[in-house]
Amino acid sequence: MAKVHKLLFCMEDLCFGGTQRQTLELVRRLDRSRFAPSMLVFTGPTDLDDIPHSLNVPVTYLGKTRSVHPFFFVTMASAIKGLAPDLIIPATALPNIWARIWGKLFSIPVIGTCRGGGGPKRQHERLLWPLTARMICNSLALREHLLRLGVDARRLFYIPNGVDTDFFRPQSPPPSQRPPLLLCVARLAQDKDHLTLFQAFEQIVKHVPEAHLRLVGDGPLAAKLTAWAAAHPGLAIDFVPGTSDVRPHYAEARLFVLSSVREGQPNVLLEAMSCGLPVCATDVGGIPALVEDGRTALLCPPQKPEALAENCLRLLKDPAMGDSFGRAGRDRVLASYAFTSMVEAHEELFAQVLAERA
Repeated sequence: MAKVHKLLFCMEDLCFGGTQRQTLELVRRLDRSRFAPSMLVFTGPTDLDDIPHSLNVPVTYLGKTRSVHPFFFVTMASAIKGLAPDLIIPATALPNIWARIWGKLFSIPVIGTCRGGGGPKRQHERLLWPLTARMICNSLALREHLLRLGVDARRLFYIPNGVDTDFFRPQSPPPSQRPPLLLCVARLAQDKDHLTLFQAFEQIVKHVPEAHLRLVGDGPLAAKLTAWAAAHPGLAIDFVPGTSDVRPHYAEARLFVLSSVREGQPNVLLEAMSCGLPVCATDVGGIPALVEDGRTALLCPPQKPEALAENCLRLLKDPAMGDSFGRAGRDRVLASYAFTSMVEAHEELFAQVLAERA
């Protein structure tokens, strides 16, 4: 009987976020006859913890609150020794630093992950990539960046994010028949540059006064952004806390907007396209490879509110174009970004590294 290998996924937290959700969906779909996943989290329970518990996936918490335990890097060592995994897969910056260090010291192979435009710098990839057996990035732009840092191409793999196309599917009525609601699902963090989106929205309402903007997410800039909105009472900006099911928001939106200055391959764009929404986004990171400018989305340079507003107005004033973009986006996701291929690619890579260790 083949051995079932123990995989340890290291997470900074299980808060609402694209990396967290993508990792949990991978864990959900792993072949349990080959892999036994568990999770190590630097905080206490937060938002998405019901998912691993419902899957009977063990979760070890290093903290008790929503904040990272101050001595996580010490308690992490004893936790890894006790769990004795065959393979460690860290996600987000802090786990990608410390899991590699302890993995090297305990002779446990680590498959590093790099997501988001700021990932290589935050994770000190220039110094730490040699501590990994393999590296996974979720966009071709990130792969090129890592290659320029000196990462060995033989150890670097591009695996795009996946999306559950049955879960995220178009709803009636079509976008063209909905009120002019602009939707942004993203952490309230610096990389997402919500202030540029707000400035663009100021220009949009001059032409479409009934337009609304809805932000779904949490993050460190929540107080700053809500204060900005409060200082501009003429703008209909709604803040909605992050949630494990964002489908109702996609079902109400006319178009999806993302104003990031740095990105890897944003999962929310896959979800929005899978739900049949047209997209306005910035031309950064892996976004240009994910969408098709002029067919599924309209792209503009980052930190250019005038250009972002112009693109949004094009889709608001041409509902038929929005529906056409939404159909093309759905087709693109079905063809290239279903979960099956994403999970199979990870399983193949895990098996390679485990075979080398054996």
